[in-house]
Amino acid sequence: MIPGRTAPEGTYTLSSLPELDEIDRARVMALYDLAGARDDGALDDLTAFAAELCQTPIALVSLVEQQTQLFLSRVGLDADGTPRSQSFCAHAMHGHAVMEVADATQDPRFRDNPLVTGDPSIRFYAGAPLVSREGVPLGAVCVIDTVPRGALTDFQRRGLEILAAGTISRLEARRVAREQREQRVAVAKTRAALADSEERFRTLADTMPQMVWSTQPDGYHDYYNARWYEFTGAPPGTTDGEGWNDMFHPEDQDRAWKVWQQSLETGEAYQIEYRLRHFDGTYRWVLGRALPIRDSGGRITRWFGTCTDIHEQKLALEEREVISQELSHRIKNIFAVIGGLIQVAARAHPNLAPLAADLRARIAALGKAHDFVRPHSPHSRPVAHQDSLRGLLEQLFAPYQTQPGERLTITGADIRVDDRAATPLALLFHELATNASKYGALAAMDGHVQISIANDGATATIVWREEGGPAIDQAIVTSGFGTQLIELSAVRQLGGKVTRDWRPAGLELVMEAPVASFSRAG
Repeated sequence: MIPGRTAPEGTYTLSSLPELDEIDRARVMALYDLAGARDDGALDDLTAFAAELCQTPIALVSLVEQQTQLFLSRVGLDADGTPRSQSFCAHAMHGHAVMEVADATQDPRFRDNPLVTGDPSIRFYAGAPLVSREGVPLGAVCVIDTVPRGALTDFQRRGLEILAAGTISRLEARRVAREQREQRVAVAKTRAALADSEERFRTLADTMPQMVWSTQPDGYHDYYNARWYEFTGAPPGTTDGEGWNDMFHPEDQDRAWKVWQQSLETGEAYQIEYRLRHFDGTYRWVLGRALPIRDSGGRITRWFGTCTDIHEQKLALEEREVISQELSHRIKNIFAVIGGLIQVAARAHPNLAPLAADLRARIAALGKAHDFVRPHSPHSRPVAHQDSLRGLLEQLFAPYQTQPGERLTITGADIRVDDRAATPLALLFHELATNASKYGALAAMDGHVQISIANDGATATIVWREEGGPAIDQAIVTSGFGTQLIELSAVRQLGGKVTRDWRPAGLELVMEAPVASFSRAG
């Protein structure tokens, strides 16, 4: 039976079709269309003409299902169908031409058939197969007589084949009409869904505080939400295409256009800050962002973007930057004042001059560390990267050599530093450089210091190795304030450890500390 068929009303559904393979699906769909043709009586005239053409009392259009044979149209017979096991058409539909049985009582296939031995006493049968456009056998157009007969004439046989083809044509017409109806319904549903989706999007976009816009894959702007027009005061449609760039501050237009072109060429996310003309004629800072929408093949189908007014935040950030620079500059001046006070005190107490000199040098080192990591204006910013350990060391070692690398060489990795680590690092390496200039490698003309930096991601290892200085007698090496200062900087403030090797060629110091202790980001 056709899936979903309920006798006797002849109602058909297609709910089970997705579970069928392609051949069964094609057959069921064709049977469904034929069954529909039965309901509207479209085959009755064809069946009557078949009986008249072949001069038989009975003519049928049969539909052979899995267990039964259904008569879609009939002349001279009251039954609606038979079991498939009694069906003559089940044999005829698998042939390529009209199947004829002159006398069923003499045919071993049918002589014991209840339709032959009983009512309606079939003797003669001729059936033209019904085959769908996919080549699936469906049933037959047949004529039946209750007396044996000779073969059909060529005209009758050809006519029966034409009637079978006409039945298939009607089947195809119903199928096309059904497919068109289904397509129209699907298109209508799709359009309704798109319209609903677009309406929802526009409603959502118009209620957002941000300006929302959209472009075609090539970057052509074709949509702005209500907030855009409220903010800019531009008439609707005037910023479509490339007109959006005219709304930017003249100093920002070229930059914004280049960033947008870069995103269009690469598919990368678009993000930029620029000044956008407000409806009152002023320019306000805005953050623009956009992301591409891609199809299943990875091709960009649209760009969706937003513009967020960040004018107040931008002004507040600039004001904070100015205050930070001013505060940092005053702190730097405090270092200079303290150094001056120490110098004045040393003049009053000459016996404290060596101590005062050491103290001033250490304060100067702290001042350099602070100056290296403090906020700067574009004019006062150091040449070296402010987040670079190597940059900080180069600045600290500058007084000990006429050019970088002359007496102290830095090799290996670099590590990000900020104000969290700058002070202890400055004290540590200033102490090492000062001692080296008094007693170690930097005290000799040919002496040299090699600083190597390693970073495995978790631990930073810094090695200070002196070569070419005065020979060291480890027996007279003592621990003093400098040693305590090194311990304070490396161990307590950076959470590391320090090991020393007083080699005859010079000191080798190894400091190990967590990379996370060098900056707040870590």
